[in-house]
Amino acid sequence: MSKNKPDLSALAPETRLVTAGRDYAEHGFVNPAVYHGSTVVFPTVKALMDRAQPYVYGRRGTPTSRAVEQAISMLEGGHDAKMTPSGLAAISTALLAFLKAGEHLLMVDTVYHPARQFCDGLLKSLGVETTYYDPLIGRGIAQPIRPNTRVVYAESPGSQTMEVQDLPAIAAAAHQAGAIMMVDNTWGAGHYFKAFEHGADVSVQAATKYLVGHSDAMMGAVTCNRDTWERFREAYEQMGQFAGPDDMYLTLRGIHTLDVRLERHMKNAVSVAEWLRGRPEVETVLYPALSNAPGHELWKRDFRGASGLFSIVLKPCAETATAAFLDRLSLFGMGYSWGGFESLAVPFKPHRSATQWTAQGHCIRFHIGLESPDDLKSDLTEGFAALRRAP
Repeated sequence: MSKNKPDLSALAPETRLVTAGRDYAEHGFVNPAVYHGSTVVFPTVKALMDRAQPYVYGRRGTPTSRAVEQAISMLEGGHDAKMTPSGLAAISTALLAFLKAGEHLLMVDTVYHPARQFCDGLLKSLGVETTYYDPLIGRGIAQPIRPNTRVVYAESPGSQTMEVQDLPAIAAAAHQAGAIMMVDNTWGAGHYFKAFEHGADVSVQAATKYLVGHSDAMMGAVTCNRDTWERFREAYEQMGQFAGPDDMYLTLRGIHTLDVRLERHMKNAVSVAEWLRGRPEVETVLYPALSNAPGHELWKRDFRGASGLFSIVLKPCAETATAAFLDRLSLFGMGYSWGGFESLAVPFKPHRSATQWTAQGHCIRFHIGLESPDDLKSDLTEGFAALRRAP
């Protein structure tokens, strides 16, 4: 670590990622230590009563947690951040911090399905009403906003069907009505999409995905602007949220290599997605980074890059044929996550209540990892051969 502290604001984003969290490193190490601790002792009664030291109890923060929180708030461009034990915990904690009985939530219809279950389950039981809206509504979001709407929630692109939302237009309408704009920024990872520059008040991420990046830790992150920070921080602490120190360390480790990993994920994904466009078995490739793809113009306007997650719609075929395709793949695992170094493929059926999904073919979501795209294409070729042979 250099004895001269650099001015991070003058550095390129990829440089900031490499240096993130170093303020908490000691003794010449480039990485901060991993603090396993609950009790923090005070030197005097006065210090104890005044809480006159940076750390007072393990759950309230450690040098490990502050390092990763500082790194994520810098990455996102927010005021400050807190870590949770999973992405769903980040979503639920953020929503609970800003909603109470009798209030209304506008939730995008393409939202991550466990978040939908949270809204239709626990939030509903607490007296919070959720209305789902078309992700392509844009400035039309003003119509379903009510006097008691407190949060408008977006996820862009949608993590299954990849709809890109006009977030500046939605945020402007939300703010005009006095509502908070909350964005799930996991796909852009805070690096390829700057939620706060596009009107967000709160940005949540399943840090399990690209921030950790190695499929070996569960983690969530909530970043707030200055106006929303104190209310969120108080709710977070009252709910007893925190994350394990080893997982926070793994998150910080992943952030340091985020730029080069995302660049390769995008390069590989574009190559494979373009190839899939030419396959006779494929009806549509849903990946906004591709020219003429749904959402491409908004993606090009607002995003700095694309991650490795996209979906396809197959031409109509039997379920046994889709299963044969997936079962034949050897480099693509089947698992409910993404953002790691490995490629994945899972079938899905879109969940909708405010809109309709009209495509007739089966849907498959891919995460393109860091393998050779030529090897991935060869693997997919074998899968398509199995699809065609299936009864």
